[in-house]
Amino acid sequence: MTMISAGADLKIYVATRPIDFRCGHDGLAAKVQEMLRLDPFGGAAFVFRSKRADRVKILIWDRTGLVLVHKRLEGCKFVWPTITDGVMRMSPAMFAALFEGLDWS
Repeated sequence: MTMISAGADLKIYVATRPIDFRCGHDGLAAKVQEMLRLDPFGGAAFVFRSKRADRVKILIWDRTGLVLVHKRLEGCKFVWPTITDGVMRMSPAMFAALFEGLDWS
């Protein structure tokens, strides 16, 4: 995932409540605005989890369009923050560990 791990200054936000994984680009952009109260076109990465915790979707604006990455782990689950309403900020190093299925906390 070089586009996300490339810059140490990249802002990464994690939605702490699971979402409906049927959402695509537009649905996730709307969730960024409504749930997280952030701008989906500001260049930050937005990380969303599934209810089963084995899937992740990342939405990022790359200055030409919205990019959506979807990853499913086989045989294990991602380590997620406690489920609450809101958003948390994550460093690129923490995100890299989360994306690999490692315990980032």
